[in-house]
Amino acid sequence: MNIIAEAIGELCKVVLPIPEEYFKGNPKSSVAICTLSSMDLLKKFSNSDILKDISIVGRLLSENKGIDSIVEYVNNYQKINIIVVCGKEVWGHKAGHSLFELHKNGVDKNYRIINSSSPDPYLTVSKLKIKHFQNNVHLVNLINETNYEKILSKIKFP
Repeated sequence: MNIIAEAIGELCKVVLPIPEEYFKGNPKSSVAICTLSSMDLLKKFSNSDILKDISIVGRLLSENKGIDSIVEYVNNYQKINIIVVCGKEVWGHKAGHSLFELHKNGVDKNYRIINSSSPDPYLTVSKLKIKHFQNNVHLVNLINETNYEKILSKIKFP
């Protein structure tokens, strides 16, 4: 099954190329925003004044490489201690769900996110980096919320 999923993923990269999109804001901020698959929401954040108050806004489309990237980022920019997770889940991948399960449960000996219901929740980042993510980052669960104003009203800046 994994070989089929990888083949489909490679085909999608060619047929439907999706550029990596994130927008950096204030490097002194400790708040990051993840809009999951909601591209319109990502654009709203990237074109608004809130960018001066947040470190980065980006999306999360996969339960493996995407989560690896988030864990790497928070390890490289250790000022980030809050990630607001909002927007719609990617159908079939449940990357947001897997991010919360990683935060709560970590990974098993095969680097599979414990209790993830995603089809391929295997990470490549070190367990040390995962521990830093678990111990130093607070996740705000606004999964499926796409109303920009409602999301802004829930963000608490330290």
